[in-house]
Amino acid sequence: MPQKTSAESPFQPPLELLRLWMDYGGWYDRSKCAWKYILDSQLVAAMAPPSGGRAVICNRTQARFHLVNITTPEDSQLTRIFESIMMPKLQEFDNEIKPMSRSLARATIGLYRNVTERFLPTPDKSHYLFNLRDVAKVIQGTLQAERQYFDTSKSMIRLWTHECMRVFADRFLKDSADDIGKFIEAMSQVMRDHFEGAEWAEVMEDIDDERYGPIFCSFMSETTEILPYEEVADYSQLKQCCEDKLEDYNLEPKLINMNLVLFKDAIRHICRIHRILMMPRGNAMLVGVGGSGRQSLARLASHIAGIGVFVIEITKQYRLIEWRDDMKRLFEITGVSNTPTAFLFNDTQLKEQAFLEDINNILSSGEIPSLYGKDELPAIYDGVRKRAADAESGGTAEELWAFFVDSIRSNLHVILAMSPVGSAFHTRCRFYPGLINSTTIDWFHRWPADALTAVGSAFLDNLTLDSDDTRAKISSVFSVIHLSAQDFSDKMLQQLKRHNYITPTHFLELSKGYRVILTEKRTELGNGRDKLANGLAKLVEARDGVEVMSVELEKKKVVCAQSQKDCENLLVEIVSERRVADEQRKQVEGDSERIGKEEIECKAIADDAEAELNVALPALQKAMAEVEKLDKSAISEIKAYKSPPKQVETVLAAVMILFGNKTDWTTAKKVLGEANFLQSIKGYDKDNVSATIMKKIKGYVSHADFKPEAVGAVSKAAGALCTWVHAIYIYASVAKEVAPKRARLKGAQESLAVKQASLQKAQEELAEVTAKVNRLKQKYDDSVGEKNRLRAEADQMELLLDRADKLVKGLAGENERWRASIGQLQNEIGRSLGDALVAAAFLSYAGPFDTQYRSNLVGGWLSAVREQQLPSTENFTFASFCALPTDVRQWNIQGLPADNFSTENGAISVRCSRWPLMIDPQNQANKWVRKMEESQLHIVDLKSKDMLRKIENGIVYGLPVLLQDVLEELDPALEPVLAKALIKVGNREVLRLGDKELDYNKDFKLYITTKLANPHYTPEVSTKTTIINFAVKQQGLEAQLLGIVVQKEQPTLERQKADLTLRVAAGKQKLVDLEDEILRLLSEAEGSLLENETLVDTLQQSKLTSDEVTRQLNEAEETEIKIDAKREEFRPAAIRSSIAYFVLDDMGRVDPMYQFSLDAYVDLFNQSMDKSRTSPKNITGTERCRQINVAHTLSVYQYTCRGLFERDKLLFALQLCLRIMTSENKVPKQEFDFLCYGGAGIERADQRPNPCPEWIDAGAWDNITALDSIPACMGIASAFEQGQRDWRAWFTSSEPEETPLPGDWENKVTEMQRICIIRALRLDRVLFCASRFVRLNLGPQFADPPPFDLRAIFQSSNHRTPLIFVLSPGVDPTAQVKSLANDLSTNVDICALGQGQAPVAMSLMNLGLRSGSWVFLANCHLMLSWMPELEKRIAEYCAMTEDMPHAPHCDFRLWLSASPSPKFPIAILQRGIKMTTEPPRGLRANMLKLYNLVGEEQFGRCQQRLKYQRLLFSLCWFHALLLERRKFKSLGFNVPYEFNESDYSICHDLVIVFLDEYPDETPFDAMRYLIAEANYGGRVTDAMDRRLVNVYITQLFCEQAISPQTEFNLAPQLSDSPYIIPNDADLASAKLAIKTFPQLDNALAFGQHANADIASQIEDSSTLLDTIVSLQPKVIDAGGESKEQKILRICHLMQEEVPPSFDAAAVRRGMGPRADPEPMKTVLYQEVDRYNILLLTLHQTLKASELGVQGLVIVTPELEEIIEAVLEFKVPRAWSTCYPSLKPLTPWMRDLVIPPLLLLKKVSI
Repeated sequence: MPQKTSAESPFQPPLELLRLWMDYGGWYDRSKCAWKYILDSQLVAAMAPPSGGRAVICNRTQARFHLVNITTPEDSQLTRIFESIMMPKLQEFDNEIKPMSRSLARATIGLYRNVTERFLPTPDKSHYLFNLRDVAKVIQGTLQAERQYFDTSKSMIRLWTHECMRVFADRFLKDSADDIGKFIEAMSQVMRDHFEGAEWAEVMEDIDDERYGPIFCSFMSETTEILPYEEVADYSQLKQCCEDKLEDYNLEPKLINMNLVLFKDAIRHICRIHRILMMPRGNAMLVGVGGSGRQSLARLASHIAGIGVFVIEITKQYRLIEWRDDMKRLFEITGVSNTPTAFLFNDTQLKEQAFLEDINNILSSGEIPSLYGKDELPAIYDGVRKRAADAESGGTAEELWAFFVDSIRSNLHVILAMSPVGSAFHTRCRFYPGLINSTTIDWFHRWPADALTAVGSAFLDNLTLDSDDTRAKISSVFSVIHLSAQDFSDKMLQQLKRHNYITPTHFLELSKGYRVILTEKRTELGNGRDKLANGLAKLVEARDGVEVMSVELEKKKVVCAQSQKDCENLLVEIVSERRVADEQRKQVEGDSERIGKEEIECKAIADDAEAELNVALPALQKAMAEVEKLDKSAISEIKAYKSPPKQVETVLAAVMILFGNKTDWTTAKKVLGEANFLQSIKGYDKDNVSATIMKKIKGYVSHADFKPEAVGAVSKAAGALCTWVHAIYIYASVAKEVAPKRARLKGAQESLAVKQASLQKAQEELAEVTAKVNRLKQKYDDSVGEKNRLRAEADQMELLLDRADKLVKGLAGENERWRASIGQLQNEIGRSLGDALVAAAFLSYAGPFDTQYRSNLVGGWLSAVREQQLPSTENFTFASFCALPTDVRQWNIQGLPADNFSTENGAISVRCSRWPLMIDPQNQANKWVRKMEESQLHIVDLKSKDMLRKIENGIVYGLPVLLQDVLEELDPALEPVLAKALIKVGNREVLRLGDKELDYNKDFKLYITTKLANPHYTPEVSTKTTIINFAVKQQGLEAQLLGIVVQKEQPTLERQKADLTLRVAAGKQKLVDLEDEILRLLSEAEGSLLENETLVDTLQQSKLTSDEVTRQLNEAEETEIKIDAKREEFRPAAIRSSIAYFVLDDMGRVDPMYQFSLDAYVDLFNQSMDKSRTSPKNITGTERCRQINVAHTLSVYQYTCRGLFERDKLLFALQLCLRIMTSENKVPKQEFDFLCYGGAGIERADQRPNPCPEWIDAGAWDNITALDSIPACMGIASAFEQGQRDWRAWFTSSEPEETPLPGDWENKVTEMQRICIIRALRLDRVLFCASRFVRLNLGPQFADPPPFDLRAIFQSSNHRTPLIFVLSPGVDPTAQVKSLANDLSTNVDICALGQGQAPVAMSLMNLGLRSGSWVFLANCHLMLSWMPELEKRIAEYCAMTEDMPHAPHCDFRLWLSASPSPKFPIAILQRGIKMTTEPPRGLRANMLKLYNLVGEEQFGRCQQRLKYQRLLFSLCWFHALLLERRKFKSLGFNVPYEFNESDYSICHDLVIVFLDEYPDETPFDAMRYLIAEANYGGRVTDAMDRRLVNVYITQLFCEQAISPQTEFNLAPQLSDSPYIIPNDADLASAKLAIKTFPQLDNALAFGQHANADIASQIEDSSTLLDTIVSLQPKVIDAGGESKEQKILRICHLMQEEVPPSFDAAAVRRGMGPRADPEPMKTVLYQEVDRYNILLLTLHQTLKASELGVQGLVIVTPELEEIIEAVLEFKVPRAWSTCYPSLKPLTPWMRDLVIPPLLLLKKVSI
């Protein structure tokens, strides 16, 4: 409320509004233009006493109130209050505890008084604020005791001690002040004073660590209904309980699993948070850096307490409206649903300060004002009405609302997770007191060494190690690594101003990573060793088998010879037996032939008979088939006839004839009735039918009615019998004819049988003989087979011996190498214990550091490893340990620089467990990732509309995503992705992103890059990502540029180099593959290795291939050495160009607009090489490098200067020169340090006396004595003693840098030493000396910035290159762009950006892209919020190829103008061509710039050519004079004016118009008036300044100026003036004449005294040196004083120096009677009053600063600003109200003392 508008203004707007209400009863409504009266309202205000840094309210406001001073209650009153609260509770306890209520109350109040006096809120401990609420919290905690668990006074004292430590001590910091130790001392004293016989040591006798006190909690005993608040006696039981609760939490569905290690500190924090949650209206503020476990432990403690956790989900569009909706939901849960809930809020979710205001209100009152609209209240009332009635609360709206608020306060527990990093924390605590007053603070300190060791040991439990001692050593090194990384981060912040936060998450990653890396490395090395060992065993087996096979081979040869002899003997016997067998075979074969013929004859007879029978057989078979169908029923059917039909009777008669029976029906019927009738039919002897029967039957079968068909029509059974009769008749008839043939056949067969029996006997005899022969033959074959087998075995053995010889000899080299490799691998397995430790540390911590810091870190870690006697590699490198050479070569091919730093970065990016966040200002990591992931990669940025959709696809389908061009803040919507917040749902791993649940694919990768060179990421970002510093280093850039220059100069050589690199890489890969193949074949071989011919042949071929590849590799490497030697000839060009780039890159730290891309620089380098080629191509590499260096250095200077402000052009040239000379060892470090720092820190006690104090002041003599300590300048101090006159003459010369030094010093010193001498004595000439230094060492063109030429810049651009004007005050480039567009006949559309102009600008751009017109977007700094959209649009059309349908028109140009701003998009700056539009420094440069604005066409417009040319020259001179005169500050103009080119352009046109209108007589008076009074004079407000302008224009616009007969002198004050209007003043001649002007302007050219510009020159020189110093790493002073000590010392010294205030009344009394002029007295009184105000302000603020640092007063923002300014030796704004000054604090203080002394002297005269 009492905040002032500014430090200079006493105006307090909020209080003035309140006063307006109280005075006039309301306020004016600006929207309705009407007065609003506030009725029926009164104002009650509260404030702290206005002292101790608290703001003072103005008297006008204070007078409107009735003041009531509310005093602090007395201790006796407080004791009575709290004793009354405790006494009823303690009456339940034993007699020993009952009377303790008074002692406890008095002890608590006494401790509170002690704490408030001893622990004060300093700037670093702004949360050390205590009030009576803290006393109440202690009493409230003590009242949780139950008589069953507290039965002695000692137990109650321990509980009280615990509560006091929780309320007071948990907020203390751990620093050198040891606040916890002091607090324990205070408690010990309070115990002795208020508890009889109580001593701290006695009370804490069985506590592990007195500094933490006892542990109390209420979740150990779950068997009782009410959980008791009791002391934990067994820590292991508490730990087990917490681990069980953690396991229960992780089993809960849809909760993110927490893999926590519950060490002692973590368990203590859980108990503290749980205690707060179980307290009525308990709220917690957990303070610690991100990753310290605040939120995880809060979630676990809430789970233990049975309280739900409410967390807001931040999205990209999350603002106050969404926040209020979430608060309504939270209030409904706690107030309406009556559900206990913990609201967990992280300060990273603080999108708007209004969030914190609402939280402050919740903590203070339980509600948020105006949260609900009137229409929402009835639903709330209805929701609580029933519970309110049950609680016997009223039913009115006010009572229901009060009940609702009370329910919220009862159920809602706010847990704030705040970070202490930066100033935001104590600022929030100051502005929102509820954050401290209404919460219990739990400070999460850096993990101590023992905690780190405990956590490390927990992660090593399941890891196989040699012993527990080794495990303890590794845990100890874990601790050292983490603490050293913290120290180096602090050091890097001080030296390089780079922020890096080391959090517990890094340590957890170290511990986990060590397990993973060690296991992987052991497995990898073990597998390699086992493969080699297996291969070696196979080789040994083959070699051992050779001797055995040789012996067996000799034995087999003897056996084989005997077998040959046995075979020959057996062959003789076989021949004899075979002769007998052959004779028998001939006889048997003859008999067999005859018998065979007889068999044929028998066969013919049988066939003939069979053929005749076959005629009758079908009919018989058919008949028999019909008979088969008959059954008893069919026969019975026939029998049933008493008088059968004629046909049936005939058939039966025929049947009876065949059976030899009577043919009457009775007989037939009788036969039919026989049981075997059918069998008789079927078995009838058809071969023996008599001729009588055949004759009888013939009469029947020949009868016409005796047909089966006719009979069957009457009776089927009779029909079947009819068929049978026919068949028997036919068969019998045939058989009768065949009978003779059968008889003959039978005789033949009997004869044949006899002969066959005889043949059979003969064959049996032959078989016996043949069998004997076969047995002999088999025996012979067996013998031959045995002989062949033995011979084959011998041959096989000989083959195996040959293979073994080949194998053993062929792999002899591998044998030895594998033996050595096995030993080496075994040693590496042992050393991996320490190597994996350092590698895991590197992976976790080293990413943000640069090369030097990484080297120091690794060195320290290796030392720690060796101190613990853990094995490790002597020359360990992370890149070689964690990256395979094949992978590194592939990365290099994909675009990763080949230096070791980049390789380390690549390995970290690929192996890190958190997503890599790459600091990539040169875009090299971006290109590498794109090439590495290729087509599958999704590329997004935070401005992409489909960013989340592409990330979702990547998560689901396992695709890589590149999130590029992020800034310091990441989109909160990405929080689940960054944190890998995976939820287990069944067997699925789900990631909840927004309102979607995505199945998480393990193949998903996320790469993040930023173009910011030095981003400041919060600890929360550091814990979720692995920050990797990918900023290009000189070594890597040098290698890249070397390749470029060789490619340009020796393309064949570079192609050979590239081919060789690929070939060597492929060859080495092939060697690895071949060895792996050999080992694979050996390992997969079963049985004897020598029996596998294919294997041996493959091994032999692999060996031959390997030898050939090795030979080729050796040749290639030899060739590569030759190529590298040839390439090294061009290294000087690469070194120079890399130096120039880093000088260029450093300029970005000078001004945020100085951003240059590496790609553009490489293009410039290529152009420089093309332009530098003037000699034949056969020149030497050294000479060619010289040409390139000269051309490229100049190109870089000229290219850069057009984008630099004038003040920085000399800085850039000097930096470039110094860096180049430093690389050539031409700039000693001592001399460079002196140039930067001068004689700062000289010890004057040992300083020799100043021989010339009258002209060498103390500071200059300090510089001289410091310079004397430099070896090259030793003796210079004594030279001043010996040659005072010469040195004084040199000192007083106008140009000492050009004047020879006295004595032999001119010949002794180098140019670097000369500039040091100038810096020591004549700081005002440092700029000129620096310019001379650059001119002599780099060339004169580097000391002369090129003039601004917009046409040339345009010609160097293309349609994809934005052209950016970096504006300076008073300069508008619009006219230049228009003029160029007119000259080129091009249309330009101009849009001045501002509110609502974004659609217009985008429309003009789209039109220009299509039509090819120009678009000029002016004042981009006024729409920085729209710049990301512009950046995206530029990137879109630049990414289009020419063949795309909407590709940009080739004539399109985008012109931008903007004032310098750190928020201007870096991508646009790097992509575009930057141009500064400030006037150049110096008359010469300004004149050239103005003439470059005049085109040939415009120059020829005027008809009075001669007059025009000379007056144009005068006008340019006039304009340049006015601009350059500003450098003299108040000596130039009384008021600074912003003249610009528009003034010049208007006057230029005016001159042309007047000359053309009045050709005879030039109207000088009119011209002078319009120029000096109307145009330029329109800006001039001071009368003396206006007179000066008129004097200039009168001198320059006169008859002499246009007279061709005279040389008109523009600067008549100069005796030998070079500033002459040339007689032939055409455009070219005028430019040549201007170039002859001196680069450094003499003050007389302006009509000033020669000393007029000394002050400005000193300021400019100091600025130059300060900027150079700012670009150097800071040197840390080890053991230096702290910030607080420094403030106290400076404030104390300054208070001694500040003079006392004047007694204004005494001054007036003393001066009143004196005869001094009244105006002088008036001025004197004013000076005294003004100085009194200043001196009083100084005394008050210095005293307040001392008290604020000590914590005795509250540090307000105004006081904090003063403290920061004093620390930086700057004059605070609050002190500059009296006499504005730009001086640093020390000279300002010296000047402050002088005027009061003069005033006192004047008053006393």
